Amino acid sequence: MTAVKIAISLPPETLALAKAAVRRGAATSVSAFAADAIAAHARELRLRDVLDEILEESGGPPTALERARARRSLAAVGVTRRKRP
Repeated sequence: MTAVKIAISLPPETLALAKAAVRRGAATSVSAFAADAIAAHARELRLRDVLDEILEESGGPPTALERARARRSLAAVGVTRRKRP
């Protein structure tokens, strides 16, 4: 992969988090940490775009009745609702 060098400005706290990730081995460098974070954010934005398209094509978000039916269907096959962190 070819990398392009750029300059960015970060709040000191954000830089400290990146450096801490490098120290504990969660990233190979601050640049790698930033690249991974940007890539993850870009994936999230693409997923949101896909979801928006799906919702537009399907007529909007599911109704309360549709959500209840989906929960019952998932529960019937052993999938339960996870609590959000």
